[in-house]
Amino acid sequence: MLTRFKSAYINLGIHRQMLLLISVLMLGSFASYLLVLNTVYNTYDSQMYEKTSELLNMSSVEIENQLKDIENLSFRVVTDEQLQRYLSQLQQESSVYEKNVIRKKITNRLIAFAGSEKFVYSMMAIDREGEVMSAGNREGIPAVLRTDLIKLAKDKAGSNSWYVGEQGSLLAVRQFKEFSGSTFTLNDLGTIIVRIRIDRIVQQQMESSSGSQLIISNGQEIVYPAELAPPLDKEAISQELQRSQPYGVVTLPEESYFSARIQSAYTGWTYLHITPFDEMFQRMVWIKRMVTIVFIGIFLLALIFGTKLSRSITRPMERLLQKMRTVETGNLDQLGELTTDPVTASAQNEVGLLHRTFNRMLRRIRELIDENYAKQLIIRETELKALQAQIDPHFLYNTLESINWMAKVNKQTEISRMVEALGFLLRSSVNMSDKLIRLGDELDIVRSYVTIQRMRFEERLDFTIEVPDELLDTPIPKLTLQPLVENAIHYALEPKIEVCHIRITARLEQDVVQITVEDDGPGMTPEFLERLHQGQIRTRGKGIGLNNIMERIRLTYGPEYGLSIESEPDVVTAFHIRIPYEKGELCDVQSAVGG
Repeated sequence: MLTRFKSAYINLGIHRQMLLLISVLMLGSFASYLLVLNTVYNTYDSQMYEKTSELLNMSSVEIENQLKDIENLSFRVVTDEQLQRYLSQLQQESSVYEKNVIRKKITNRLIAFAGSEKFVYSMMAIDREGEVMSAGNREGIPAVLRTDLIKLAKDKAGSNSWYVGEQGSLLAVRQFKEFSGSTFTLNDLGTIIVRIRIDRIVQQQMESSSGSQLIISNGQEIVYPAELAPPLDKEAISQELQRSQPYGVVTLPEESYFSARIQSAYTGWTYLHITPFDEMFQRMVWIKRMVTIVFIGIFLLALIFGTKLSRSITRPMERLLQKMRTVETGNLDQLGELTTDPVTASAQNEVGLLHRTFNRMLRRIRELIDENYAKQLIIRETELKALQAQIDPHFLYNTLESINWMAKVNKQTEISRMVEALGFLLRSSVNMSDKLIRLGDELDIVRSYVTIQRMRFEERLDFTIEVPDELLDTPIPKLTLQPLVENAIHYALEPKIEVCHIRITARLEQDVVQITVEDDGPGMTPEFLERLHQGQIRTRGKGIGLNNIMERIRLTYGPEYGLSIESEPDVVTAFHIRIPYEKGELCDVQSAVGG
């Protein structure tokens, strides 16, 4: 594993190696800082627990002393001679009136006991018949709960029992046992229930600080307080009581608390002291945040300066590598830009020497490319002239035949039009000094040619042109469309006896002009088209004419442009020409192709 990491580090660039090294050193320093800070926190936690546990011990002792007084009070009540006598008389008396009188006496006696106790909320005696006699607050106890309390007191057989009721109510429960003088019969006379003001006991012993709370639990229920202050809840307290350590931090979504707890040997209850964490550790947290912010600032500064330092070393090398990759991919169009690098031009180190040597090599490659480009232009010009010389003059012979025919049939009324059209065509075909002409001029040539052919075919020829005005200035190789219209007349119009429709359309698609010459003649089968593309069909000049047009377009504009054929027998045959849209740049295009 270590070998793989070492190998990966060695294979990284110098820039990444330096950044990785700086990052590792800074993160190591930060880890050491966190370790020291954690040790300080643990020490502070331990000291806080010692102080809090001392306070809890003192408070719990005082609270339990008060509970012992309440327990002694319940003992005095159950052993009171008057109450013993009254309860015994209740069992012996049969008169309802007398029983009520005795119960009134018991109530008065309970008032005497409860009135002198400031921590007693109420005192309630229940006789064997289930009748309740109470002193203090008149809040009653449900019948079901009374049954449970009587059973609890009976199980303890005269000993005191603590019962935690709903909403943190604390009850001391004890059974009345009958005794007479020195003889104890221990018969059940009833049950005494003392409701205790546990909130007053706690508040007297503990000074409440902002946000801190004392929580007392018997393991199943919370004895104090009746309601937990938000955001604390029973679930959080239950989890804290199950913690193995006697102190720790309670983390809640809203806030964190420091908690310390002890367990009472007298009642077995757990005393839990909760203090807001931020209040106790506010200064420590502030110092931690300040140190963290300072470290982050130092880390960012180290990264910035490290980046600049490594960049000053690696940037010249990266530029040189970029040049090499550009040349390696064959992208030589930017060689002129690559040879200029003012940053490293004056450097006298090894990287500067490499740049200067590479620049000299690029300049020599540029010279060789320019020489080769000039030779290629000469070759292309020669090929264009050779291809233009191959235009089939077949339509000229047909024109002469048409003139002869018109002269015989019509008494020279249409000869002038045909002669003008023929003269225009002859001038256009003979004058080959302009390699590229406007699309509008090319359409004029086509119209002259169609004018002559209409004299021959009359209404059998239906010819239309649909070209937007904004495309009329597009440069196009001379005599590109006329051969295609001638081809449509030969192979679509001549074999038919009905009307033949020939149409020229043009449209602009993303800086590309699409020109289509289509007819509704017999068309061509897919097999014929395949053989035509392979150069195997050479009939009546068609093969040479199409190849001529295709080669001239490709030599003029590049291999991505040209001529394609689409045909569906007896439906439509379409010739699609694809050339770039270069409106108003006719002179520049002619210069580029050697015009």
